[in-house]
Amino acid sequence: MLYLSTRGHPDRKHFCDILLEGLAPDGGLYLPERWPELPPLDELRGLSYGEVATRVMWPFVDGDVDAEGRPVPGALDRESFESIVAEAYATFDTPDVCPVVPLGSTGGETGPDLHLLELFRGPTLAFKDVALQLVGRLFDHVLSARGERVCVLGATSGDTGSAAMHACADRDCVDIVILFPDGRTSEVQRRQMTTLGAANAHAVAVPGTFDDCQDLVKAAFADEAFRDEVHLSAVNSINWARVMAQVVYYVTAHLAVAPDGGPVSFVVPTGNFGNILAGWVAKRMGLPIERLVVASNRNDILTRFFSTGTMAITEVVPTTSPSMDIQVSSNLERLLFEVLGRDGVALAELMARFRADGSVSVPSEVLAELRSEFDCGRLDDESAAAVIRSVQQHTGLLVDPHTAVGIGVAEALAGAGVLTDPSVPVVCLATAHPAKFPDAVEAAVGVRPALPDALGDLFEREERVEHCPADLASVQALVRRAIAG
Repeated sequence: MLYLSTRGHPDRKHFCDILLEGLAPDGGLYLPERWPELPPLDELRGLSYGEVATRVMWPFVDGDVDAEGRPVPGALDRESFESIVAEAYATFDTPDVCPVVPLGSTGGETGPDLHLLELFRGPTLAFKDVALQLVGRLFDHVLSARGERVCVLGATSGDTGSAAMHACADRDCVDIVILFPDGRTSEVQRRQMTTLGAANAHAVAVPGTFDDCQDLVKAAFADEAFRDEVHLSAVNSINWARVMAQVVYYVTAHLAVAPDGGPVSFVVPTGNFGNILAGWVAKRMGLPIERLVVASNRNDILTRFFSTGTMAITEVVPTTSPSMDIQVSSNLERLLFEVLGRDGVALAELMARFRADGSVSVPSEVLAELRSEFDCGRLDDESAAAVIRSVQQHTGLLVDPHTAVGIGVAEALAGAGVLTDPSVPVVCLATAHPAKFPDAVEAAVGVRPALPDALGDLFEREERVEHCPADLASVQALVRRAIAG
């Protein structure tokens, strides 16, 4: 398997190279040259999560050899990959890793069954752990084999930062610097980054929004001299390995809710589009997926895009679901590259217009192709709180506000005549533990969700946070200081 850039760069790269690079030299995102086929679902039934993960992901990793057939530096063999996968998912609090919980019906007695896919059973209580516990170990393996060290630079709206820092903490070959929007994460999200205590991990508060942080990261990567000087790498969802790992839980969820192998629909609360893109990739690989539903909060650039075909940046509004408080959804570029016929030049021109004007539209035929697979909806904070109350009253479960957005959109679409086929189960991705957003949950139901025992002393731990102005030179200076120790 070789990888190419969405912006048309001529070079093709091996997996272990794009794992470390994250962003392509032309500013594009990496995608595989072709989509491998999933193993037959019947062959995956009864396997452990780690075994399914190895079988689903291995085609993306396999084949890191040179023109003479010799492994390239850092290439993974199947046995090493299996071991890394098993080690990564041993950190979760259940052998199922991503269990599925039934919620009831989306549309009364005649509607399809609605299920929650619990993606928060890892060490930082958010879906980002599923990919990053693996990616951190892959980094260490490849870098150790090459005798190299990198500096991971990333931006977070809340969950990626803590998951990435935990995955990279105290690893021999990695420094990690995470930028987060000051005052725009939950306290639990912030403390999971600032109380880690690992000397190689740096949490950096930046004034502004997540998009401001993400722009700084992209600008740092675009400075080739700086990137080479400090050996920059990325673990944001711009890194293909993140998306690759997320494909797996669409497969395991499908196995859980559709034992006959029939179609399943998925509803995904999403801001940066990486989580739902993984579902689209699973569908490309042959997973029987009926509909993919984008669920947005008030920062609804994705819902507006899938409704109208126009991406238009507006002000980022703080909400109770801060991980979706985004107006520039980086992973949408990968989908647009595909629907534009993998035309890197056309995609680069479209993204340049978007950056220059703050708005861009796709042709009607492109929108029609997208609408053939995707639905969308949005939910405001008050409606999300009502969903949290309803779920608690009917099932006894507490859900976080991001998950509530997904459930609310699923219910709204069922009421509008979408997602109504009783033969097609609906799976909503539960992206975070309710205790990551205790204020929002308590305001909705009067109950403050408790942190798991492993994080019970989180609010007593000492915080260590650095502050940095929102300009590239300051960020670059901070990175240099961080890697100097």
